[in-house]
Amino acid sequence: MTPDELKSILDEHSLTLLYFSTPSCNVCKVLRPRVEAILAEASPWHFQYMNTEESMEIAGQNLIFAVPTLLLMADGREIARLSRHFGMHELESPVRRYAQLFNES
Repeated sequence: MTPDELKSILDEHSLTLLYFSTPSCNVCKVLRPRVEAILAEASPWHFQYMNTEESMEIAGQNLIFAVPTLLLMADGREIARLSRHFGMHELESPVRRYAQLFNES
């Protein structure tokens, strides 16, 4: 994915979770379906997988130094970041809060 393609995705979706990972990250493989399940319950979130090995420029621009790293984006701006060691409750709270805010507006 190129930075321009990512910008188009961020412009198209008011709330986007960028899931930075690598194909060899076993923790990432286990975590991904759990993250997607949380987002499925919190419309209007959009999930976007980012392979840091293929999108090194984007990973560098977003200061991604470890995987998994999750960036929660609202209107193209980072609103929360979870990296490496975090609990699902740390993700659920901002996801639900921003889903509610964007559904009300």
